[in-house]
Amino acid sequence: MSGSPAVIIRLLASAHTVAEKAGAIVRRVLHSGELGIVEKTGANDLQTLADRLAQQSICASLSRRFPQITIIGEEELPAEDIGEDLIETGQQEEILLKTCPAEYRGVKEEELVVWVDPLDGTKEYTEGLLDNVTVLIGIAYGGRAIAGVINQPFYNYQLGEGADLGRTMWGMLGLGAFGFQLREVPGDRRIITTTRSHSNKLVTDCVDAMEPHEVIRVGGAGNKIIQLVEGKATAYVFASPGCKKWDTCAPEAILHAVGGKLTNIFGNPYHYDAKVKHMNSAGVLATLCNHEYYVSRVPPSVMQALKH
Repeated sequence: MSGSPAVIIRLLASAHTVAEKAGAIVRRVLHSGELGIVEKTGANDLQTLADRLAQQSICASLSRRFPQITIIGEEELPAEDIGEDLIETGQQEEILLKTCPAEYRGVKEEELVVWVDPLDGTKEYTEGLLDNVTVLIGIAYGGRAIAGVINQPFYNYQLGEGADLGRTMWGMLGLGAFGFQLREVPGDRRIITTTRSHSNKLVTDCVDAMEPHEVIRVGGAGNKIIQLVEGKATAYVFASPGCKKWDTCAPEAILHAVGGKLTNIFGNPYHYDAKVKHMNSAGVLATLCNHEYYVSRVPPSVMQALKH
């Protein structure tokens, strides 16, 4: 392979190290004890100092190396000079050595849109439910989520003092996904993972209609997709507006890279080009397999409520 790696590979390699830097920032803020919590739209919609610093770090680091990409981050932050201590310039070597799938070799920098959730599961972060917390960097091309990075800053935290914290998962269509062991839920058990803090009648009606053997209520969209690919759940069901594109872009890319599927509750894909509305207003339905079964179980009353 001659010349430097394709733009998408270089961006993904940068996103990996940038996500690890953001994860370290998230840990540092927690350990400082000064979370700097502000309410955005209410008690279930919080922002912390970690959200702000992690987003500044991610956006400044990626835009410095790739000035022509479009970056859309969750937090609305004032334009300000970013300290050099927040900039990450490294790239993950393992990714740089991968061969870019043919269909993405010619992609130009300005054609890529990066969706950033600097701290997915903020409410859980403030409550100490640290395994729910992720850093999400998704890369879209032609409106599709094609690559993504999920960093879990507190992976292993239950092991206590001295544990080696954090892990980073990544994936790309045509390359596969890395950083975890892909597993399916054994047998024909239906285990639904759904929201912990944003539930309502629509959500519970839809979950009940799936006839689950078990329901797991946890925070964070990234965390729920990890449950799917690690064999802890068969479907992620959220029949309500509330989830945004920065919540689903990276997880969707990793899920699709291993053959899974993420759609709205009607079974239709979401689009991730720069001009789309940020809200996933028709809910989220994600599975590793048997997606059509879960779409077929969505009650008409739920579909009616989420029609636009």
